[in-house]
Parts: sequence; structure tokens; C-alpha cells
Amino acid sequence: MKHERAERITAKRRVVFFSPDVTDVSTIKRADELIDNGYELTVLGFRRSRYNRDYQPRWSYYELGRTADGNYLKRLILLIFSFGVVIKARGPLRQADWLYARNLDQLLLALLSKFASRSRAKLIYEVLDVQPAFVRPGLRGRIFRWIERMCLKRIELLVVSSPGFVHNYYEPRLGYRGNWFLLENKLHASALPMLSAARGEIAARNQDRSTYKWTISYVGLIRGDATIEVMERVARRLPDEVLFKFHGILTTVDPRKFADTIERNPNMVYCGEYVNPRDLGRVYSDADFVWALDLENTDNNSRWLLPCRFYEAGILGLPCLAARDFELGRKIDGIEAGWTFEPPFEEALVAFFRSVTPEEYEERRRRLLSLPPSAFIAGEDVAVLAHFMSDARFAAKLRSIRPDERAEALRLVAAGAPDGGMPQLALEGGGHLAPLR
Repeated sequence: MKHERAERITAKRRVVFFSPDVTDVSTIKRADELIDNGYELTVLGFRRSRYNRDYQPRWSYYELGRTADGNYLKRLILLIFSFGVVIKARGPLRQADWLYARNLDQLLLALLSKFASRSRAKLIYEVLDVQPAFVRPGLRGRIFRWIERMCLKRIELLVVSSPGFVHNYYEPRLGYRGNWFLLENKLHASALPMLSAARGEIAARNQDRSTYKWTISYVGLIRGDATIEVMERVARRLPDEVLFKFHGILTTVDPRKFADTIERNPNMVYCGEYVNPRDLGRVYSDADFVWALDLENTDNNSRWLLPCRFYEAGILGLPCLAARDFELGRKIDGIEAGWTFEPPFEEALVAFFRSVTPEEYEERRRRLLSLPPSAFIAGEDVAVLAHFMSDARFAAKLRSIRPDERAEALRLVAAGAPDGGMPQLALEGGGHLAPLR
């Protein structure tokens, strides 16, 4: 009976994934996760010329054109012109069970595609950041929020990478009361072999601190002039004690200003771009700390997000430095495996680097390394999402799934009811999952 039910749940389903960038690491990871969980995938996506430019997807995809960060008017025009390509994808759209859209512009395109193709697919909307344009006061911000609010009424599920987005924006500001699911920016399991050598290198290096110099690595999308300014002030006050290394691409940082900062500070080094996940081991191998103190949008997105670098650093046992009482800061303080700081950040960081001992550092590393791999590697959380998408009765029972409830949810789903049907689930206060008595 259970075997029959498993075949029904894992039967091949079809998803059309609308992506703002088919070369983006998070897009590739999500696409691979859907395939791993038995979905037949077609991607409709743009390309951005910022990194990983030569990547060629292994899954079926339709390229919609080239786009860039920001400039929403230009992106709207590109969406309109991309509709000709969307028409060519009528077959996959009509056959799809789900349309999975990342970012609001892609959700708009998915809604238009659903209407034009007469698709009966349900909609999932994924959000990795809440952009400044969506929270600003004034007419422009109200227009963005109105559009997003209207779109939210037509989705089956909101997927977020941080609960801060729901608790601080979607529920209080947009009045969203529908289903939502937390899917953090964890690594795909395929990245583990590439990181194993780096774990060994870090462990060996940390055994000898006779010539120790704290190395702080900022990895990924380098954002915010205010962040770089704090780092420079710390670097200038501690020229012989700290080394800041930057790996990745500049996004909302002034390139000329950044280059001048690097040139005048010998203990600030830009190491260039890298390919994720292939180069993660090299990028993190000489780090002691990972910089996760994002000061770009401290009233909203920076305060609410959980960045990829936390999970990349965590699986390697590298403590993050973050802002206290931000979403990431609360997570780090909860597991006591990193350090958080309050303003004035310059003074707090200088005092920290002058006082922290190798023994204190090693204790935090041990705590990180003692955590289960599931804290940083995606697995059961993606499987729960796949079950949501595969069985309407399971989906109907859920409003949200707390991270600490996922293992139990999977156990209940896998076990099945005595008659081979779905287990009866109900929500208790606070989003808990429990069997119906």
C-alpha cells in the first residue's frame, strides 16, 4: 500500500520555472533541486552579464533576452518583448502542473503566460530579496506594492528565503495571509565534494597561529558603499592585525570608489570573480571570519535577509560577523556560532579584533562544525516543498511549515495513513504541524 502511494506522489510532474537569470547560482540550484525531486523542468529565463556568463543549462530552457539589475522600466519593456518567446513555449505551459516564478517581474510574466496559453497550472512565487523600490514611501512605492498585492491573490504558495520577509513585509505591509514556505539559501548537496578539501586546509591552518593574522572574507555580491566604508575604517585602525579579502562582483558599490579604497589600503585586497560552487573551496580556504554585516538597506532588506554566505561559511566551520538584531544576527546568536555587533560598528569591530583570542575563535568553530549538515545543505526542506507540489490534499492542510517541523512533516507524509492515503495534518498555534487526533 505504501509503495503504491509513493509511486503516486513521486510520479513525474511538470514545472515551468520563470527566472530573471538562468546563469544565477540560486536559479541553477533551485532547478537542480526540482529535478532531484522528480519534476520535469522547463525554464523561461533571461541572462545577466555579471558572472557565470558562459554557463549552459543542462535542462530545457527558452532564453528571453538579456537584462540587468535595477532599471525597472527597462525590465518591463524587455518583459513585453519577451512575450514572443513565451508563445513558443505554449506546449510546456499547457502541460505544466506548476508555474514557479522568482521575483515580481517574472510573476507578472507567468500570469500573462498562464492566461495566453490557457494553462491550468498553479502559481508559486519565490522571493530572495525585498528590493528598496518596494518599501519606499511615495507614489512609486505604493504602485509597486499594489501590483505585488494583486499578484499575491493569484498564487498558491509564497516561497521565501527568510522568515523576516513574511513577518516584516508580506504580512504587515501587504496583508498577505496565504500559504508560505521557508526555503533557505542552503547549498545543493553536489557542492559538498568541492568543499571537502577546503575543510581540511582550514583545520590544518588553524593549528598554527604563531604568525596569525585575522583574515576576513567578503564573498558573493559585494553591496553597499556604507559597508565598504566601515571595513576601510577598521582596516586603517588595525593595519597589522586584520586583512580584508573580497571575492565576487560589485553590485551596488561604486567601482571607482572601491578601486581607490583597495589601492590606498594594503590590508584590503580584491581577489576578483569566481564560479560558484566550483571555486568555493578556494575562496574560503584562507578565511578566519566571513563578513555578513550588510549595511546597504538597514531598515528593510539587509535587516530581513539570510544570505548565501552564511550557509557556505557554516558548512566549512567559518564564523560569520553580522549585525545584532538583524534576522541573520538572531540566527547566529541562537546557535552561538559567530559574532554579532551593534552600532557604532567601527568601534565594536575594532574592540572585537583586539580582544578575541584564538581559543574563543576555535570554540565557535567547533560549535559550527558540530551542527548537522542539514543546517547548511538543502535536503528535507526541498522534499517537503516537493510534497506540497505533488499532492493537493497535503498542500491544502498547510499554511506554513516551520524549519524545525520539517523532519516530522516528512515522517508523517512518508508513513501514510492506515488506508494508504495521506496522513491527516492540522496546524496548531504558531504554524506547528501535528496529526489530527
